[in-house]
Amino acid sequence: MRKKWMLTTFILIGMAALTGAAYGQADAPAGGQTGAAAKARSAVGSRSQTDIGASFYEALTSSTSGNGTQQTPTNAPGGMVELRHIASNLLGYEMAFSFNPADQAYAPKSGACALDCQNPATKITGNAAQISIDYVASYKTGNLRPFVVAGVGFFIAIPGATPFGNNTSVRGAYDYGGGVDYSFSPHLGIRAQVRGNLYKAPNTSSIYPATGGFTQTLEPMGGVFYRF
Repeated sequence: MRKKWMLTTFILIGMAALTGAAYGQADAPAGGQTGAAAKARSAVGSRSQTDIGASFYEALTSSTSGNGTQQTPTNAPGGMVELRHIASNLLGYEMAFSFNPADQAYAPKSGACALDCQNPATKITGNAAQISIDYVASYKTGNLRPFVVAGVGFFIAIPGATPFGNNTSVRGAYDYGGGVDYSFSPHLGIRAQVRGNLYKAPNTSSIYPATGGFTQTLEPMGGVFYRF
């Protein structure tokens, strides 16, 4: 599965590179060149930007413990779609949606399990989705646009079937991160970024109490964007 995500990412980046090469040839210097080439240079140099991006990532989530429960998430690949508008360097915003497998393992916490000591260790398969609204600050220089993001949203853990029962868990989440855009053409570019999400550990088990602790998911990611 992980190899499949990585292969897809490389294919997308390769397509972007080929498009950029073609654009560069079309925009090569020529006497009296105007019209489409001039418009292309103007679009690339524009400070404002509205785009839609798609990225693939690896969700790296930390474990938590508390209330007699030891909770250990499984790291997994995922994908994110974001709709972004940048009006100026200090004024931008986006809406983002991400999705990835999110299995959770539960076990009594050694030495502090209290009423949970007799519960069997269990693993609950499932998926996680996150919806967020973010502030974006950026600075465009040439074809590069470094940026930072920060915002709020909801983390939703959706469990699979288990003989011990399960619960869908919804948590408020803070997200943050940064990265860089590289434009190959007036409309197409590559986006590399690292995002972090902070939220209370979701409890998808019916036989273990929530740990009550905060967990963090780091998401190194890469993808492409299309600028309108």
